[in-house]
Amino acid sequence: MKRLTFVVLTCLAATGLGAQSVPEIRFDATADFLKLPPNVTFGEVAGVAMDSRRHLFVYSRTGTRSTLHGQSSAQLFEFGPDGSFIKEIGKDLYGFAFAHTVRIDRDGNIWATDEGTNMVMKFSPSGKVLMMLGRRAEAVEEAPPRSPGSPEPRPGWGSFNRPTDVAWDLAGNVFVADGYNNSRVVKVDKNGKWVKTWGDRGKDTSQFNILHSIANDAKGNIYVADRTNRRIQVFDPDGKFLRMFSIDVPFTKDVDVMLGAPPGPNSLNVSGAPWAICITPGPNQFLYSADAVPGRIYKLTLDGKVVGVLGEAGKQLRQFGWIHQIACPSENELYVAELLNWRVQKLSLHP
Repeated sequence: MKRLTFVVLTCLAATGLGAQSVPEIRFDATADFLKLPPNVTFGEVAGVAMDSRRHLFVYSRTGTRSTLHGQSSAQLFEFGPDGSFIKEIGKDLYGFAFAHTVRIDRDGNIWATDEGTNMVMKFSPSGKVLMMLGRRAEAVEEAPPRSPGSPEPRPGWGSFNRPTDVAWDLAGNVFVADGYNNSRVVKVDKNGKWVKTWGDRGKDTSQFNILHSIANDAKGNIYVADRTNRRIQVFDPDGKFLRMFSIDVPFTKDVDVMLGAPPGPNSLNVSGAPWAICITPGPNQFLYSADAVPGRIYKLTLDGKVVGVLGEAGKQLRQFGWIHQIACPSENELYVAELLNWRVQKLSLHP
C-alpha cells in the first residue's frame, strides 16, 4: 500500500504542461442496487464487469480463507439485471487469492485476473472453469531472496508475476497485462498457446512501469494503462506501437486525498495516472479512464482527446475511493469498483 501511495503522489507532482480545459459531466449515482445474501459483504472491490445479458460480475478481496504465503482470498459474485444475487462463482477456487480485475469476452465467458496467484482464469457463462493461464506459487516453499546486486530475474515463459488485466483482438487472442513485476504484455492465442511478449520496464515507447489496466477497441487495437508513467499506450494486435497520450486536466479544488500527507503546492493542478480504463461499444467508441487522486473519471476519444470529466476523491456518493476497474456497457452508463470504499457505484451520465 505504501508503494501505491508513492506512485500516486509522484504522478501528481508532475507538471501540468499541455493541460486541457474540459467540461464537467453531470451524473447521478447509486451504491445500493446490488443485493448480497444475508451476512455476506464486499471487501475491497477490485473488479466489475457486465455481460450482454446485463448480468454484473463483482470480484472482491475478502477475509482470509487460505494461509498460502499469508495471502487473503477473493470472491467472484454474479448479479442479475435488477441487482439480485445469482451465485458465487469459483467458491474457494485454488486460483483465487488477491482479486485484481474481471472481464467478459465477446462470447460471454468470464475472465478473472488474480494478482496473488499469478493466474488468469476463464469461466463459461455458467461458471465452469474452462482455461487457466499461469501458475500459483507452491505452498511448500517461497522463492529464495535475491542477493544484493544480483540482476533482476528474466520473466518466465508461460508464467506471470502479478498480472493485472486482460483484453482481446478480433481473432480471439488474449492479451495479458503482466503488470507489476514483469512490465510486459503477453499475447496468448484462443487455445492457450503463448504467442509472444513485448515490453520491459522503462519510460520509452513500448516500455512500461506498472501496466495496471488493458482494453481493446472494436478494431482489436490494445490500450495499455501505463500507470506509473502517467500515460496510455496503444498497440496493434501484433504489438506494433501506434500512439500514446496522457491526461492533463486542471484541478483546483481542495480534496481529501485519503493517502496520508497531502501533496505539495499546486500538485493538484494536473490529473493523475490511469488506474482503470474501459472502452464503450461501437459504433462511436469512447475511452473512460480513472485516477486515484484527484479521484476523477475522464471521457476521451480513442485518439486521446479528453471531452469530459466527472467526480472527485471522497467517501460519499458520487465521490470515489481508488477506482480499480470500470465497466462501461454504454457511453452514459458506468459501473465503478472502489477499493477504499468497498463498493460498486452505478453512474448515469448526463453530458
